[in-house]
Amino acid sequence: MVGAVRDASPRWSERQLADWAEPQLARVEDALSRWVGIDAPVLLGEAMRYAVLDGGKRLRPLLVLAASEAVAPLAPARTAIGDAALRAACAVELIHAYSLVHDDLPCMDNDVLRRGKPTVHVKFGEADALLAGDALQALAFELLVPDEADIPAAVQARLVRLLTRAAGSQGMAGGQAIDLASVGRRLSESELREMHRLKTGALLQGSVEMGAACAGELPAVVLAGLRDYGAAIGLAFQVVDDILDVVADSETLGKTAGKDAAADKPTYVSLLGLEGARASAQQLLAQALAALERSALSDTAALRALAHMVVDRDR
Repeated sequence: MVGAVRDASPRWSERQLADWAEPQLARVEDALSRWVGIDAPVLLGEAMRYAVLDGGKRLRPLLVLAASEAVAPLAPARTAIGDAALRAACAVELIHAYSLVHDDLPCMDNDVLRRGKPTVHVKFGEADALLAGDALQALAFELLVPDEADIPAAVQARLVRLLTRAAGSQGMAGGQAIDLASVGRRLSESELREMHRLKTGALLQGSVEMGAACAGELPAVVLAGLRDYGAAIGLAFQVVDDILDVVADSETLGKTAGKDAAADKPTYVSLLGLEGARASAQQLLAQALAALERSALSDTAALRALAHMVVDRDR
């Protein structure tokens, strides 16, 4: 969609990425269907499941699982990395889903279409949508600290801290607050980058870091490389989102196209122009791939493929 970056490492084809991703997604969908809204009051449970199941790219869970696989050879044998990674993958998706439910409310973006279907507040009403988002957020952290699981306490605590930081005032919520305060203003590129580093990038970067944390203690060079990779693709995702808001239609996106321009929100396209935004996405992709090289991990094929997917996607 926005061109191609020369990648010195072997690059997966779309089929190879699909062969890796499909079983991963099946595990996530199965776990979410077993965990989301099961013990909630009926209407609340329905709204929670409507917000989460059968929709979305599941990029954040895939990043968790890809990062956990990349660091698995460094994990102590006693670490239950598979269970921890699955729980972390589901937890980060629940945080993402709750944020979308709340973002779509009339007091925020007032959107009526999400993932190709009516938003939660349109389907269930504003009060139940608000409660569904609250419950999804709480469930995310409950999943990370199970009563019976062979996950070291230190790993559980680290996962909770990473997700809290990515979702809170120093991450997603803080970025959303800046976004709301920026309507009608012209931001500098550094201001726009900081807003999206928090609003969108923090949870994507947190997903990568959570996947790595499932392995326990890791060398500093590994953590730094994965952190820089996550930061780069987090920003790249938002840049491409801004591009798609201009060039794609609502049916393709599964959400309302052109809403940022209509709301007079600052975007990478409004600041840099369409071609400038495309160039920025390519630069960020190159940074992400370089960060993986610096990580010294032996197998980052899935992470590289996901980075290309973020930039090349059409929805």
